[in-house]
This record gives sequence, structure tokens and C-alpha cells, in this order.
Amino acid sequence: MLLTVSFGKSESAIAKPLTPTEWGEFAGWLKEADRAPGDLLEEDFSGPLRGWEHPKVTIERLQALLARGATLGFALERWQRAGLWVLTRSDPEYPKRLKRRLGRPAPAILFGCGNKELLNEGGVAVVGSRHAGDADIRFAGDICRRAAESGRLVVSGCAAGVDRAAMRGALDAEGTVIGVVADNLLGSVTSAEYRARLMSGNLALISPFNPEVRFLVGNAMARNRYIYCLAEDAVVVSSTPGRGGTWQGAVENLRRGWVPLWVKRTETPGPGNMRLVDQGGKWLEDFDDIVHRPLDASPRSPPTRSPPGASPAG
Repeated sequence: MLLTVSFGKSESAIAKPLTPTEWGEFAGWLKEADRAPGDLLEEDFSGPLRGWEHPKVTIERLQALLARGATLGFALERWQRAGLWVLTRSDPEYPKRLKRRLGRPAPAILFGCGNKELLNEGGVAVVGSRHAGDADIRFAGDICRRAAESGRLVVSGCAAGVDRAAMRGALDAEGTVIGVVADNLLGSVTSAEYRARLMSGNLALISPFNPEVRFLVGNAMARNRYIYCLAEDAVVVSSTPGRGGTWQGAVENLRRGWVPLWVKRTETPGPGNMRLVDQGGKWLEDFDDIVHRPLDASPRSPPTRSPPGASPAG
């Protein structure tokens, strides 16, 4: 946490937290050198770092990050009082799909609240625009209600519009849901909207970002890949070509071949939905394509194009 979590603008310029990729490289080096992150908490950590060289992850930067212990202590106290837990990539409850599909860029830390067991269940991701129309909102709620009734977990992004409609549809049907939060996880877990569901075990809210961080476009964009990688199928309800997190996340999923991508068909398909099909997605012709498919079964009509060398979605 000291090395990868941001604690806000008060930090010095040199104490910039390691990115997931930087942490992956550093953690891999520590493992190969038969060392552990805890070794860096020694009074003199120059010994454990002997032989480490990196153009960006300098020893001075690591030292500045590790000096933030007091700030971390106060933050952890606030978060734990609200019922938050923390998972690292070495914890057994950490989502295996994230590690398998993302590799070293998988988040070093996940903050969360609710039922940890849901994180390794798989399910169907349902995403769409914040500004979706009434028909798309109803569609998202209906498909997630049916998914819940068939026993499939729903993964979405907690954003206004389609995401929240999807989560409500599943939760109102007593289904299970993972919500991936891009900002202010602390506020979400203490809200009346989610608190009872978190306590019942039907919901897990997670975030790879500081639980008190404000909305940042970059975090919202990065969050989308985690939604896909936690699921076994994905449905795009509405999208705008070339703009927004829904579009960017869907295109990245098609490029990397994480999970089959299904697209809501309408009588007059929007340009975003049509272009996603042109790029390899499939029209969702029947709810049964996703809501009744066992997790170990292949989709009835998988995307026709995958990037060279892509790993299987399962």
C-alpha cells in the first residue's frame, strides 16, 4: 500500500505511487531476488535493494513512498471503521481472473466492502452510457434481473445510467453483484443505497484506487478493464463511438479477447453499437445466450475476431 496507493495532492513530487506495471516489475524482481516487500521496512533498506536499477522507480522514490507510514495509518483507521477491507495480489481471495488476464498490470491492491467470495465467481458484465435513454435503462435492469434469476452474478461499474440500473435489476431480484467503483468508494459503502446489500452478502464493491479519491477521468477509464476481466461474458447496452469509458472498455476487450462481447440490438441501432459489432462483437439476439450459460460452457456465438495470440476467455 505504501508503494502503490496515492494519498492526494499533499504528497511530494518524488513520492509518486508506482503504477500497476511498475509494481509488477518491482515485485517480480523482489521475488527473483528471494526478497519480500516487508524487507523494505527495515531501518536501512539499501541491502534488500542491492542490484535494483530502474529509470523511473529509483531508490529515492521508493524511500519517499515508504516514509508515508503515518499518513497510511490514519487513512487505514478511517477505512476500517467504515468496514473496508484490503486485498493484495498475494491474498487467496484476490480475483484469479484479474491476475490471469492482466498479468503484472493487475492492480497491486484492491479496496472493498461486502462479500469477498463473489470476486472469483465470474458472471456477466453489463455496461453502458451514463446518459442512456429510458429504453436502455429498462433493458439493463431486465437483463440483469433475468441473470440473477438464473443464478448468474452481475458485474458493473456503479456509474449513473446503465451501470446502476443493471446493479439494481440484479439486486432487486435477490441476485449477486460486483460493483467496480472509480471514485469515492468510502462514500458508496456508507450510502443507504448499498449498505443493506453489502451486509446481506449479495454485493461486493471494490476499487483499485484510494477509497476517498475524487472522480478522475483516467481512473474511470482504467476501471473498465477490471469490469470485463472479472466476468465471463459482457453486454454493451449503449455506447458512443470514439468517446467515453463504455466505448474504450469495449474496444479494449475486443482487442485483447478477454470475454465474448454482446451488443444490445435495437430497431435503429446506434452508431456505437453498430461499430462494436463491425469490430467483432455480436448482437445479443436472445437473453439465453448469456443468462443461462454455465460458466464452463462456450458461448453459443462467440466473437469472430480475436487478436493474434489471445488467450482463451475462460
